[in-house]
Amino acid sequence: MNEHYELNICGLRRSLKKVQVAPNLVIASFVMLGDTQMIEKCADALIEKMKVISGIDMLVCPEAKGIPLTHALAVRLGVDYVVARKSVKGYMENPITSEVKSITTTEKQIIVIDETDAAKLKGKSVCVVDDVVSTGGSLRSVEDVLAKTGCNVISKVAVLLEEGGYSGEDLIYLQKLPVFPV
Repeated sequence: MNEHYELNICGLRRSLKKVQVAPNLVIASFVMLGDTQMIEKCADALIEKMKVISGIDMLVCPEAKGIPLTHALAVRLGVDYVVARKSVKGYMENPITSEVKSITTTEKQIIVIDETDAAKLKGKSVCVVDDVVSTGGSLRSVEDVLAKTGCNVISKVAVLLEEGGYSGEDLIYLQKLPVFPV
């Protein structure tokens, strides 16, 4: 088996290492963190696709790999963003949580928004941002938490949609990423 997958996106080429995440599943590991050129090009391309959405007040992303993309999109849209954390932090008061199981982590995690961020989101029209959507578990958990804040999720965007998991019908994304059954 080839140990890498060649990704061509937004005029950029990246060699993604293939990683076995389950006994019968290998994925191409896409990590945008630290790849400034990739983040900026993908943000530009997503902004073009997001022109069909009007009225976005805030962005929300699960921690951590989508944070720089969310920041780049927020700058382009002129809005602020909230990061849904993956653990309760000592500074948080009245955290709102939802459980998530991701194919890239071995244990169940939680998605957390504290009351300060929940207050910022109340009554807002929100777009959820992520780098890669696989099964949609993280998106659903973020939406579960956001439903408790009084905001309205009006769109979801990602750079890549892994094949064979989440349908992607309600997701704006740049391209599909294959998975490799073992």
